[in-house]
Amino acid sequence: MAKQHPGPHAQLPREKGQRWWRVMCLTGLDYFSTLGYQPGIAALAAGLVSPLATIVLVVVTLLGALPVYRRVAQESPHGEGSIAMLERLLSFWQGKLFVLTLLGFAATDFMITITLSAADASAHLVENPHLHSALTGRQITLTMIMIALLGAVFLKGFSEAIGLAVVLVAVYLALNVVVVVNGLWHVLKAPHVFSAWTDALVVEHGNVFAMIGVALIVFPKLALGLSGFETGVAVMPHIEGDPDDTEEKPTGRIRGARKLLTTAAAIMSVFLITTSFITTLLIPADQFKAGGQANGRALAYLAHEYLGSAFGSVYDLSTIAILWFAGASAMAGLLNLMPRYLPRYGMAPHWARAVRPTVIVLTLIAFLVTWIFDASVDAQGGAYATGVLVLISSAAIAVTIAAHRAGRRWRTGFAVIAAVFLYTTAVNIAERPDGVKIGACFIAGIMLVSFLSRLKRAFELRVTDVVLDDVAERFVRDYTHRPLRLIANEPNSRDLAEYRDKIHQIRRDNDIPAEDDLVFVEVTVLDPSDFEAELTVRGEVLHNRYRVLTLESSSVPNALAALLLQVRDLTGQQPHIYFEWTEGNPFAQFLRFFLFGQGEIAPVTREVLREAEPDRSRRPAVHVG
Repeated sequence: MAKQHPGPHAQLPREKGQRWWRVMCLTGLDYFSTLGYQPGIAALAAGLVSPLATIVLVVVTLLGALPVYRRVAQESPHGEGSIAMLERLLSFWQGKLFVLTLLGFAATDFMITITLSAADASAHLVENPHLHSALTGRQITLTMIMIALLGAVFLKGFSEAIGLAVVLVAVYLALNVVVVVNGLWHVLKAPHVFSAWTDALVVEHGNVFAMIGVALIVFPKLALGLSGFETGVAVMPHIEGDPDDTEEKPTGRIRGARKLLTTAAAIMSVFLITTSFITTLLIPADQFKAGGQANGRALAYLAHEYLGSAFGSVYDLSTIAILWFAGASAMAGLLNLMPRYLPRYGMAPHWARAVRPTVIVLTLIAFLVTWIFDASVDAQGGAYATGVLVLISSAAIAVTIAAHRAGRRWRTGFAVIAAVFLYTTAVNIAERPDGVKIGACFIAGIMLVSFLSRLKRAFELRVTDVVLDDVAERFVRDYTHRPLRLIANEPNSRDLAEYRDKIHQIRRDNDIPAEDDLVFVEVTVLDPSDFEAELTVRGEVLHNRYRVLTLESSSVPNALAALLLQVRDLTGQQPHIYFEWTEGNPFAQFLRFFLFGQGEIAPVTREVLREAEPDRSRRPAVHVG
C-alpha cells in the first residue's frame, strides 16, 4: 500500500543555520519597516500625547509581548509559533476551529503587511520632491504595480535571502539613526519647540495624571509597533544552534531566538520613543492628515526637511526597498503557514499544494484589499493592528494555559499580560472595526475552502502507514494460502456472548460455512477531527477462542480500508469483510462519519476502497447483511 504524505510545505528541509543577529534582520523586514509609517499613524491617532502613549506601548512590549514570546520560543522551537501551542493544548473540532480562526487573523496580518507596505512605499514615491508632480494621484496604480511585481517574483521562484535582509536592515536603521539624531539636535537647538509642546499638553489635558490617563487609553491605537514578534518565532528554524542540539531539545536555537527577540524589541523600543518624540514636536499637525506631506511618511518628511533633498531621496529609496521586501517576507510567511496546518486537517485543496496558483490567489486578494482601502496607509492601520493583536493575545493565552497546567508560579503574571492584550485588542476592534471585518472575511474564506476540501477528500485512505504488532502479524500470516474473513464489530462489553452472537449472525446473514474461521476487527475512534495518521494494529485472543484485531483511528471506514489493503499486500490474498447495515437516515449517518468518524460504515468503507484501488480484481470484498 502506498503511503500518503502531507503537502509539500508540511515539512521543510533543514538548512544550515545562521547567526541569530543575521536572522534578526529577516524578521526585521517586518518589524523595523513599520518605522516607515508607525510615527505618522501614532501622531494622527494620539495627537500631542503620542510620545507618552508610545512609552506605554514600549512598556507593554518589554514587559508583556517580549516575555510571552521568549516563552513561545521555548515551547515551540520549530517555527510553528503560538498557534501550534494552542493546537497542542486544545483537541477535537473546537481545537481545529480555533486554529482556523487564528489562521484567518494571521492571514489578515500577513496580507495587510503586503498591502500596507506597498501603499506606504508608493506614498514615499509620490511625496518625493523629484517625483511628486509626475506621480500625484497615482498611488493606487503604483501600489498595484508593486503588489504585481511581488507576485511575479514568487511566480518565478523566491527564496528568503538573509544576506540581502541584513544589508537592507542595516542601511535602513543607519539612516534612521541619522534622522533621529538630527531631529533630537534640532529640538535641543530650539528649546521653545519642547516648551510649546508641553504648554499645548497642559492646555489640552490639564495635568500630568490626565495626560497619563489619556496615554493609557489611546495606546491601543499604536499597536502597529508590536508587529514582528510572531515573525520572530516563525524564523527560528533558520537560527544556528549548538553542535549538540537535537530536534527534541534545540537548546542553542532557543537561546539564539531569545537573543533575537530581546535585541529586536530593545532596538525597536528606542526607535519608537525617539521617532514619536521628534515627529510630534517638529512636524505640524496638519501634515499628518490625509493629503499632508507627512501622512504615512513622517520620518521621510524630516529627512527631506532637515537633511536635504539628496539625503531624503536616499532615505525614500531605502524605505521603499525594505517595505517592498517586508511584503515579500509576508508572502513567504503565508505560503509556509497555511500548508503547515491545513494538509494535516485534510483541509487543503489540491491546488493549494502548488505555489503558483496560491500566489495568484493571494495577489488577487491583495489587489482587492488595496482597492477597498484606496491604498491608504491610515485606513489599513486598524486591520493590521487587529491581526497583530489577536496573534499576540493568543500567544499570551497559550503561554498562560501552559504555565497553569505545568503549575508554574509565574502563571499569574502571564494571565495579567493576556488580560492587557485582550483589552488592547477589544479597544482596537471597537474603535477600528475594519480589522475584524477583514479578519472575518479571511476566516470565512479559510473555513469554507477547508470544509469543502475535507468533504471532497473524505473518502481518501487517510493513513500514512499501517503497523502490525507481533500477534496481529501472526494472525495475518496464517492466511497466506486462503482469504482472510474479517467481521467488523463495534465493541461494547466485549464479553463471550457479544462475540458468540455476532459470529452466529454474520454466518447466518452471509451463508458462511462453519468450517471457515473468522477474525474480528474493532476500531476505536480517538479524535475524529484528525485527518491522517499512522495506524497501529494490535492482535489479541479473547475468551480463549476469538481472534480480534484492534485499531485506534480518527475514522472507522478509512482505518478498515487501510487494514484490508495491507492484509492483501502481505498475504497476496483478497480479504473479505462483513458488516451489518446501520439503522437511521443515510444523510444523518454521513454527517456522523464526516464529523465523528463513524456512521454508515459499510458503504463508506467500500467507497474508500474503490478510490484507493481502481482495479476491481485486486480490491478487497465488502459484504453487508
